[in-house]
Amino acid sequence: FMHGGGFYAGSIETHDGICRTLADASGCRVVAVDYRLAPEHSFPAAIEDGLAAVMALYTNAARWNIDPSRIAVGGDSVGGNLAAVICQEWRRLDQPPLAAQLLICPALDAVGDMPSRQLFAKGYYLESDMIADDFACYCPAEADRSEPRLSPLHQRDLSALPPAIIHAAEFDPFRDEALRYGELLRAAGVPATVTCHAGMIHLFHAFSRFIPLGATA
Repeated sequence: FMHGGGFYAGSIETHDGICRTLADASGCRVVAVDYRLAPEHSFPAAIEDGLAAVMALYTNAARWNIDPSRIAVGGDSVGGNLAAVICQEWRRLDQPPLAAQLLICPALDAVGDMPSRQLFAKGYYLESDMIADDFACYCPAEADRSEPRLSPLHQRDLSALPPAIIHAAEFDPFRDEALRYGELLRAAGVPATVTCHAGMIHLFHAFSRFIPLGATA
């Protein structure tokens, strides 16, 4: 599990509750990755750390008492970006298939030109200036933001990726890219279950004490 936090914040401590809830609800072992953060460690450090974590689990499956054929990768917000990229890179490295990918309110497009980015730019918890700061902190100035390792939505070949479970929120600036990614995965023959939660904002799943639907999701 790759935590959110704008690439420069968040930790395995901030997401401990989410990871415990996922573990309790699913009966799965959840491994939280303490990846390096920007700006000290910008792109692609977090991707490298995520891939290293998956490789360590896969190659040492017996040590961890896990089935290497059932490893999934997930994350929320920018952690969803990293999870999607890790799945794409794992395929590029010609590794055995991962079992699934879980993307919760994922930020999948560093270009950021989809309608929901403008519709919910202000007043819906996560605002456009915050998003701009997040990607500026993570992306090198000379980077092509449409590059799939920054924007997995722009990956042209989505075939043979793990089955996806995608959760989006109606009033999330990242809503449209999450929904579009689900459509593109299905068009490429990848099973994708996509849920858009009515009335919800970005990161609603983390506020289950105040938003009961967060726990349900």
